[in-house]
Amino acid sequence: MLNITVLGSTGSIGKSTLDVIARHPDRYRIIALTANQQDELLFEQCKQFRPYFAVLLDESAADRLRKRVVAVGLDIEVLCGKEALVRVATLPEVHAVMAAIVGAAGMRPTLAAAEAGKKVLLANKETLVLAGHLFMDAVRRSGAVLLPIDSEHNAIFQSLPHDYAGDMQQSGVCKILLTASGGPFRNTSLSDLQNVTPDQACAHPNWSMGRKISVDSASMMNKGLEVIEAHWLFNAAADDIQVVVHPQSVIHSMVQYVDGSVLAQLGNPDMRTPIAYALAWPERIESGVAPLDLFAIAKLDFTTPDFERFPCLALAYRALRAGGTVPALLNAANEVAVAAFLDGRIAFLDIPRLIEAVIDEVPRQEVYQLQDVLDADTASRVAALVWVEQKAK
Repeated sequence: MLNITVLGSTGSIGKSTLDVIARHPDRYRIIALTANQQDELLFEQCKQFRPYFAVLLDESAADRLRKRVVAVGLDIEVLCGKEALVRVATLPEVHAVMAAIVGAAGMRPTLAAAEAGKKVLLANKETLVLAGHLFMDAVRRSGAVLLPIDSEHNAIFQSLPHDYAGDMQQSGVCKILLTASGGPFRNTSLSDLQNVTPDQACAHPNWSMGRKISVDSASMMNKGLEVIEAHWLFNAAADDIQVVVHPQSVIHSMVQYVDGSVLAQLGNPDMRTPIAYALAWPERIESGVAPLDLFAIAKLDFTTPDFERFPCLALAYRALRAGGTVPALLNAANEVAVAAFLDGRIAFLDIPRLIEAVIDEVPRQEVYQLQDVLDADTASRVAALVWVEQKAK
C-alpha cells in the first residue's frame, strides 16, 4: 500500500490522480489532500477518500470545511496555510507526493518533499523552471525518486533506458525530441498575429485548458518552459533538446539514440496515462484511458518550429543558456504579459516584446537559495508591470 499526499487535489491533475487511485483501492492510500480555496470539492473528495489531513490555503474555506467534516463525523484534521502544505508533504508515513499545485505556491512543499526523500510525482513547472538546480540537488542528496507527470517529460522518461543516470553519452542517447502541437496559430500569417484576440488564442485545436496555459500554447512559451524542465530532468544541454511540431499530439515525445533508433511514446491525450505510469513505476496499471486507434489517426505530421512565428520559444532557449535567475525572470514576465493580453491591455505579439525587455533590464543573479528566485520573480513582475503601463500611455 503506497501512502500518498496530493498537493492540489481540486485541480485537473489532482482530479485525474484521484480518478486513477480510485481504480486501485488495494494499492494506494490517501494521507492528505490539499487545495487553495475550493472547500466544497475538497469536502466531496474527503468523503470519498477519507484522508487523515485536508489542507486549504484560504482560512475562511478551511473553517467551512472544518464544520462540514465535523457535521458528517469524518475523522479528518483540517489544516490551513503554507506551512501546513510543507507538513503534509513531509509526513513520515507519506511515501509519495503528487506535486500538482500550480505556480510559485507549489514550490516550497515540492522542494520539501524532495528534501525528505519522498517519491515526487512532479507536475509543478515552476519548481524546475525557477529553481531547477536547487531541486535536483535536493533529490540527489536525499535519495528521492523523481517522476515527471507532464505528458512530454513522462514520454521521454518512458523512452530512455531504464538505468539512465543523467549521462546522455554513456546511455547512447544523442537527442531529446520534445513534441509540440503548434497551437492555434501554427499556420497563421505573421501579419495576422498582431491582431489576434484572447478568444482566438485560447481556442486550442487539441486540448481544453485554462486561458493562461492556452495562451502559452499559442505563443509556444509552454514548450519553452518544458525545454528548461527537460534540461534539469534529464541533464540535457540546450543543444540536445529539439522541439518538434506534431499537430496530432499523439506522439508525446521521443528519444533519439546514436545507433539511429528513435523511441517514441504514443497514446491518447489523457493525463491519466502519465499519472498511472508514475504512480505504479516501474510497473504499469490500468488508467481508464482508451487504447490508441492507429487506424483512426491515419497519419502523423512533423515540422520544425518557426522561431520568427514563436519568439517566446527562442527566448526560453536564451534563458536556459543564460542560467541563474534568467529563467525565473522569463517565467514571471510571461505571466504578467499573458494576464495583460487577456485583459486587452497589450497585443499578442507584445508578449515576447515585454519578456525580452524584462530579461534585458533586470540583472541576472546566481541562484544559491529559494529566496534568490523569489526575489527575481518579484523584480521581473515589477519591471513587466511598468512595461505594460508605459505601453498603455
